[in-house]
Amino acid sequence: MKKRKILVANDDGIGARGIHELVAALSKVAEVYVSAPHMQRSATGHSMTMYSNLFVREVPFEGAVKAYEVSGTPADCVKMGIYLLKEQKIEIDMVFSGINHGSNLGSDTLYSGTVSAAIEGNIKGYPAVALSVASFEPQHFEYAAMLATRFAEKGYGRIGKNTTININVPNKAVSEIKGVKTALLGPKEYLEEYLPQGISEGRNEYKYCGTELDIIGLFSPKPDVMLINEGYATVTPLKADFINYELINETEKLMKEIL
Repeated sequence: MKKRKILVANDDGIGARGIHELVAALSKVAEVYVSAPHMQRSATGHSMTMYSNLFVREVPFEGAVKAYEVSGTPADCVKMGIYLLKEQKIEIDMVFSGINHGSNLGSDTLYSGTVSAAIEGNIKGYPAVALSVASFEPQHFEYAAMLATRFAEKGYGRIGKNTTININVPNKAVSEIKGVKTALLGPKEYLEEYLPQGISEGRNEYKYCGTELDIIGLFSPKPDVMLINEGYATVTPLKADFINYELINETEKLMKEIL
């Protein structure tokens, strides 16, 4: 059986441990290509570079057929990776993003460069998987890597081309993880502050600081943000469609009144 071709990106940068763990796992079951930021680009969402040049360099990367480090955002990296590979007559089958250092749960998915890189794969017409470990200093990538290979082998043809599978895994040894649950996105709230950093060139400088707040309330079913804290890995299918279909007709009526 011919191996799938997979493009791998991330937002932690091409030197991060997580992307190397992901490529090492996927290279056992697929032909892997890498296009990732040359530096840390977390929380850049789905931004892209418009008014400055992108710099690209091919670099060695163990387990990858080819690897490019890109000066842009995670979305840039996926766009650029697909473009460069197509120029070489290489057609990929799937896009994977991660393994991220830190969870991407609930409303945080809107800010996530990891998730946005995967969704960019959807926009380009490919099924995609985003993977994260719930720690900014993760030590355990084994479970996330295992899920990645399972989705690479079993997910192609079953994950829609407009779908990103968002996977979050506790930072625990495989034996300590209770299992995997399909979950809805839950609420994520932070105590947010902008800490003064002084004055530079006549401008006040601030640094963002957000402390995650505990979820209060009863939810049925339990969302991803609760399940991860209980020791489960979570899987949530996402799509890049912001339309509120329930309000299409009501909006049409409102527009007739306004105009």
